[in-house]
Amino acid sequence: MDFSALRNLISRYCTGEENWVDSRTVYIGHREPPPGTEAYIPQRFPDNRIVSSKYTFWNFVPKNLFEQFRRVANFYFLIIFLVQLIIDTPTSPVTSGLPLFFVITVTAIKQGYEDWLRHKADNAVNQCPVHIIQHGKVVRKQSRKLRVGDVVLVKEDETFPSDLILLSTSRDDGTCFVTTASLDGESSHKTYYAVQDTKSFNTEKEVDMLRATIECEQPQPDLYKFVGRINIYQDRDEPIARPLGSENLLLRGATLKNTEFVYAVAIYTGMESKMALNYQSKSQKRSAVEKSMNAFLVVYLCILISKALINTTLKYVWQSNPNRDEPWYNGKTDHERQRHVMIRAFTDFLAFMVLFNYIIPVSMYVTVEMQKFLGSYFITWDDEMFDEELGEGALVNTSDLNEELGQVEYVFTDKTGTLTENNMEFIECCVDGHVYVPHAICNGQILSGSSGIDMIDSSPGPDGKEREELFFRALCLCHTVQVKEEETVDGIKRGIHQGKATSFYISSSPDEVALVEGMKRLGFTYLRLKDNHMEILNREDEVERFELLEVLNFDSVRRRMSVIVRSSSGHLYLFCKGADSSIFPRVISGKVDRVRARVEHNAVEGLRTLCVAYKALSQEEYHNMCQLLDSAKLALQDRDRKLAEAYDLIERDLVLLGATAVEDRLQEKAADTIESLHKAGMKVWVLTGDKMETAAATCYASKLFRRSTQILELTTKRTEEQSLHDVLFELGRTVLRQHDSLTHDTFSGLSSEFQDYGLIIDGATLSAVMKPAQDDSSGNYREIFLEICRNCSAVLCCRMAPLQKAQIVKLIKASKEHPITLAVGDGANDVSMILEAHVGIGIMGKEGRQAARNSDYAIPKFKHLKKMLLVHGHYYYIRIAELVQYFFYKNVCFIFPQFLYQFFCGFSQQPLYDTAYLTLYNISFTSLPILLYSLIEQHISMDILKRDPSLYRDIAKNCLLRWRIFIYWTFLGLFDSMVFFFGAYFLFDNTTFTSNGQLMTTNTQMIFGNWTFGTLVFTVLVFTVTLKLALDTHYWTWINHFVVWGSLLFYVVFSLLWGGVIWPFLNYQRMYYVFVQMLSSGPAWLGIGLLVIISLLPDVLKKVLCRALWPTSTERIQTKRKCLTVEQSTIFMLSQTSSSLSF
Repeated sequence: MDFSALRNLISRYCTGEENWVDSRTVYIGHREPPPGTEAYIPQRFPDNRIVSSKYTFWNFVPKNLFEQFRRVANFYFLIIFLVQLIIDTPTSPVTSGLPLFFVITVTAIKQGYEDWLRHKADNAVNQCPVHIIQHGKVVRKQSRKLRVGDVVLVKEDETFPSDLILLSTSRDDGTCFVTTASLDGESSHKTYYAVQDTKSFNTEKEVDMLRATIECEQPQPDLYKFVGRINIYQDRDEPIARPLGSENLLLRGATLKNTEFVYAVAIYTGMESKMALNYQSKSQKRSAVEKSMNAFLVVYLCILISKALINTTLKYVWQSNPNRDEPWYNGKTDHERQRHVMIRAFTDFLAFMVLFNYIIPVSMYVTVEMQKFLGSYFITWDDEMFDEELGEGALVNTSDLNEELGQVEYVFTDKTGTLTENNMEFIECCVDGHVYVPHAICNGQILSGSSGIDMIDSSPGPDGKEREELFFRALCLCHTVQVKEEETVDGIKRGIHQGKATSFYISSSPDEVALVEGMKRLGFTYLRLKDNHMEILNREDEVERFELLEVLNFDSVRRRMSVIVRSSSGHLYLFCKGADSSIFPRVISGKVDRVRARVEHNAVEGLRTLCVAYKALSQEEYHNMCQLLDSAKLALQDRDRKLAEAYDLIERDLVLLGATAVEDRLQEKAADTIESLHKAGMKVWVLTGDKMETAAATCYASKLFRRSTQILELTTKRTEEQSLHDVLFELGRTVLRQHDSLTHDTFSGLSSEFQDYGLIIDGATLSAVMKPAQDDSSGNYREIFLEICRNCSAVLCCRMAPLQKAQIVKLIKASKEHPITLAVGDGANDVSMILEAHVGIGIMGKEGRQAARNSDYAIPKFKHLKKMLLVHGHYYYIRIAELVQYFFYKNVCFIFPQFLYQFFCGFSQQPLYDTAYLTLYNISFTSLPILLYSLIEQHISMDILKRDPSLYRDIAKNCLLRWRIFIYWTFLGLFDSMVFFFGAYFLFDNTTFTSNGQLMTTNTQMIFGNWTFGTLVFTVLVFTVTLKLALDTHYWTWINHFVVWGSLLFYVVFSLLWGGVIWPFLNYQRMYYVFVQMLSSGPAWLGIGLLVIISLLPDVLKKVLCRALWPTSTERIQTKRKCLTVEQSTIFMLSQTSSSLSF
């Protein structure tokens, strides 16, 4: 096939397309073209399966193991386990292998279960039924079996199974209405058009007889772009070629509305559909805490290697003296003694590594996994995050990111269905300065208490009544609203004018519906469009008919729409409505000042305003307009530009009638949630596929933009007037000048004049900003854009394609600060940014469950984000930060005495502690208290965290896991371990022989021995680290008491049983009677108590001084709360005393 000729043909029929990519040919119904027309070259295309899962049955084990052993700790313990298997080491391989196996197994089960849920969801989609036309009959198949070229029958309210080209519909005009809420976030109805030559095919046999091919571009992710043509073969030799555009393409995931059925042909299937191409590939998300853990682990690994090297070196230095050779009782053979010194040194190095490897806390990873898994249930169990309307609560799809909820710096949110309910509410209208406010009109439902009409301002009087009715008629006629009729119980269709509320309005713009509903409440009811005539029911219950002659559709550049109608009396009118900025300059008469004042008042209130104007036309003027429009519509080159010029000439010299105000109802407490997020130090960005005017109004209503906010526009309209380079640098100078003055005023005390900035950018301009610079002179636009955004309190990105949303998130993630990002949305168009952000949250909205299924967390409403971040996120981070630091601390306390002990045992690799103590220290003696702490600790009550969002700033930027705090915990562990070791060493000073030849200390009367010494150190160790955690606990319950004191009691009872009973399964029992004999010494009890107090004292002093001199906001609230508690208890005691005295 000659592709150059094809490109020329495409450009001929589809103007304006400059970047044509490689094409594909689709044979409709898999029917070959007539002989002699063109070669039949069938192509291979993927099937219609959607895959969102990460693993398959065959690759789960190797892929999951690979991902898990990417963790430093897991890989390290695998190496240690293999070393223990290969060489003779002081400890058993079970001590490393069993915990490692447990961690790997638990993690694999958890991740496998989560992926199984994704497989289940994919199967539900892939197995849903679709109706395909084969041999003139409708055949039912599973969605996954749909192929490119199949003709599909889709019925009303069904979702399109793939990307389709519309062939025909049940409507005579070949149009259908579609909602694309799950794709671009807009739940309004959009109109799509069938191919002109096939729109009359209304039966399966007619469609099956169609011989045609479609030549179109290869799949690409842009939802708003499609280029192709259809060649229809009839009796003639040459086919009829018709252009295809985005108005003919039905996208997978969209839903058919207000149309009985459509026939369409599949052109993109499965993972090649535009919806699938906009999915971001899944990747393993890792939290900032986990990254800190890995960094700390590397430090401790270096410490471990240093210890092993020091001990190995000192061992051979010590043994260099012939009198200090390795003792005979170690059982070394002559062959082992005669090995090469380097081999012996390397073996000893590995043995020391194994001896000290407990400094690397493998049990920490087990505990962290359990803490994340169990802690995630607190979100699902939270009754405040349960929505009665949906009957569902919050869901946790992955528990690996719980603590990341407490570190969010940027929140990227969708608008439609996330911030708003997508319900437009008509507020008021203004006619020549007279204001009308109907009560509570919302989406066709008249709420209770709205029987009358409030008229603010004076009555228009008899002279103004005609203009008032003209205004109402204009709003009833200037729209693209469709009437959807529903059958009553008896099966008879009834209209609105018959008094039956069985019909409702649908439109591509929700505010159009609100305006028409508002007019209905004010006495003018739009009935229907029938035979190209629009019918209105006026206040006198008379039906008025207007012939619809022309519709000048709305576009974002003009920001207005118009209709030309002919009344039953023959009068011609042009009615125009649009934004005030596009209407006022075109008005030549009317009460402009009064209407403008009302429009500005409503705009300040965050309402969406539209102005309405009209012009009476003569027959000659109308004829000239028709010629102008026809010539523009038939143009193949620059059609859009010529239409815009024609509209500009037509929509002039208007007479102003009035204005309207409509509110896009926000979700409950959406504004309060955004305000709380701002106070918590987070920057909120709105990323939406909606129009700029709509999105900006929502931002004002949700308090993202305030009245004082100066809006900076970086939009296509502005870049057409100036170059992108000039606009960026102008905006940059504006915000940076304010930033410099703010810095100066901060020191001079004049910072009250701070100007608040908000940025608005659209998708086309963003693409230009993200495009790599062609030359150095143009500069790096990304950096300038980022600098502007950093100095803006809020950013609105409108007309965003799904992948552009992900690009924005990725851009912020990759900036030099590397902030933690969160994305929240409710539709399939939000999936890409949800997967790209560090934390993705899906809202269980009206736009399907794609976002909720692909997110890390799912919540019923946007308002629940406040508690999820400010309360749950805060708690999760505080808990896991303490858990990580505490584990490293207690393992330093545990293993450093072992290092010191080597200096007193000739570096013979003799363990200080018994094997049972080595194994159970992290598993039993000290594990449960920190696990419970990490699950239920509440350093501040939930009410205070919700009431004071600024407390979130105290934990920002991973502050509790910074290197300074990590070093403090490490040195605290070193200090405590030295107290344990040398304190016990002092107690064993001055030994004497007893009558039976045993060594006994003179000051404690204990039998001296290495196991007694090690047990004493271990006892002080267990009590110190447990009491350290008790001192850090602020929220005490009976469970805390049971676990903390129960763990200490368990250690004592276990030691008594382990050393007090002769166990038959042990070959030798070196701990027999050791613990009992140690506890029989009174000075040993005193020494244990003193050593524990000395160990805890520095940390207590440090906390007291820091709270007194440099308290954080959290510590101030804790101190204040304790003072209030003491004061309340004192008042209660005084009241009790006074009452007793009164008797």
